[in-house]
Amino acid sequence: METVLDPPRATVTVRQDAPARSAASWSAIIAGAAVAIAVSLVLVALGSGLGFAAVSPWQGQGVSATTFAITTAIWFIVMQWVSSAVGGYIAGRLRTRWIGTHAHEVFFRDTAHGFVTWALATVLVAAVLTTSLTSALSGGVHAASTVAAGAAQADTGTGTPGYAYGMDKLFRSSGNGTGAAERGDPRVEVGHIVALALANDGTVPDADKTYLAGLVAARTGIPADEAQQRVNDFIATANQAKDQAKAAADSARKAAAKTAIFAALAMAIGAFIACVSAVIGGRLRDEHP
Repeated sequence: METVLDPPRATVTVRQDAPARSAASWSAIIAGAAVAIAVSLVLVALGSGLGFAAVSPWQGQGVSATTFAITTAIWFIVMQWVSSAVGGYIAGRLRTRWIGTHAHEVFFRDTAHGFVTWALATVLVAAVLTTSLTSALSGGVHAASTVAAGAAQADTGTGTPGYAYGMDKLFRSSGNGTGAAERGDPRVEVGHIVALALANDGTVPDADKTYLAGLVAARTGIPADEAQQRVNDFIATANQAKDQAKAAADSARKAAAKTAIFAALAMAIGAFIACVSAVIGGRLRDEHP
């Protein structure tokens, strides 16, 4: 009788891959962002102290406004670059070591860690600044509305230049301003006339000029020709002040545009510096496991 033995069964080992882990070391990213924000605060405090020491309310002392603005812009750029470099380096140095990962992938991950660190710090700082600015604006709007309401209750004729001007013209007793001179101080009515002119094209109608000249002559007792000259000079001065205000507003607009462009450029370079610093920190981390 022949005994047939069953062939040995092969043992099959089923390998289960380990659960996928995120390539982002969020603890290192958060630490780098916190360090970047802290460095920014230190540099802001230092820059504020140096700025207050450089300026002076006395004429002829301290730096000029142009120099102060340029220095502030340069300090902002330096602050952005230094904080980005330190934050990115910390994020790269503290991230976990990736075993068996290709060198190109390690380079990309380190770069991404630096960029995300910069982005997180920038978003947090922007959120704080936006909250502070919103609170300041809401307080200013509330104060302005309170003042406007009080002014409307005190004088219903100063709502708009056209309304105030029409109200004054409605109660003119004569065309030469004698009646207004007898009623009291005419400065408010004159202000309404000039305000309406400045709100339009800066031109005062001839009838109003004649009325103002008569008003000045009645109040001062000077000849009509001299009174008319005073009126013309006053209107010219008001238009000149309006032009100067427009020029100042245009200069402020141009300065704000340049500041925004330089700030965006500085932030973009700061992001690049954060990426490079993270790569350097990551390489040092891998060299010293």
